[in-house]
Amino acid sequence: MDTAARVETGETTIFVRSSGSGPPLLLLHGFPQTHLMWRRVAPRLAPHFSVVCADLRGYGQSGCPDSTPDHAPYAKRAMAQDMVTVMERLGFPRFAVAGHDRGGRVAYRLALDHPDRVDRLAVLNILPTDTVWERADARFALAYWPWSLLAQPAPLPERILAAAPEAVVDDALGGWGSPATAFPPEVRAAYIQALRDPAHAHAICEKYRAAPPRPSTASRTGRIGSAGVGLSARSWPCGAPGGRSRAGTSTSPGRSRSGGTGATRLGEDRSTSATSSRKRLPR
Repeated sequence: MDTAARVETGETTIFVRSSGSGPPLLLLHGFPQTHLMWRRVAPRLAPHFSVVCADLRGYGQSGCPDSTPDHAPYAKRAMAQDMVTVMERLGFPRFAVAGHDRGGRVAYRLALDHPDRVDRLAVLNILPTDTVWERADARFALAYWPWSLLAQPAPLPERILAAAPEAVVDDALGGWGSPATAFPPEVRAAYIQALRDPAHAHAICEKYRAAPPRPSTASRTGRIGSAGVGLSARSWPCGAPGGRSRAGTSTSPGRSRSGGTGATRLGEDRSTSATSSRKRLPR
């Protein structure tokens, strides 16, 4: 049975939908999506897993806690802690997690900060955040405009999101690899409604402001000990076809990168992310 709930974490409220039975699996969405991005995936997983689809803080039907000058309430660490609390309160102290885009970065942060909680990890369509910024060029700036535009000081990006949510959603959904027919009208409307709300628009911008590398944090490293897999996207501009990242991880479009149980070491920024386990990603 598909069940909806709002879970109090102490800092905010997280909206989740859950279904199925079996080992627990947490699914995390990207921008500008919500938990609805998993609408066709979750039913296929439910016969085998207890599937939990969550709206990250600041997205969808989840809460938008007050931010701070350093944007820490919207760093991936805070979002990861939300998910640990949510899964604990749903009765899942240890679980697998899969994340797409921004959700993939939250998933990696969760595995780094809470290795005892994560049984398996999958990240989709991401490269390490510091690698992205270091390799950013004109293609990246034009194709993935949220990284720089939404990180600008308030209130400019908030006003853009709230004033033209239809244009933002259509550009994102239509320009990043999926055909327009993949998104039913009701799903598109839900994404638009979330951006139209000023509190959610501000929260989403705060998340991007928390992401750029800072000199004081860029040299830190972490290790992931859970089994993991990473999948790249054909349209990701920072990984040239047939090229390799600074870490030696293949960035060929559409090629999956996976590893078994073992530790992963990665260069991290404030939000920290990488692409797969058993890959060394030094700063």
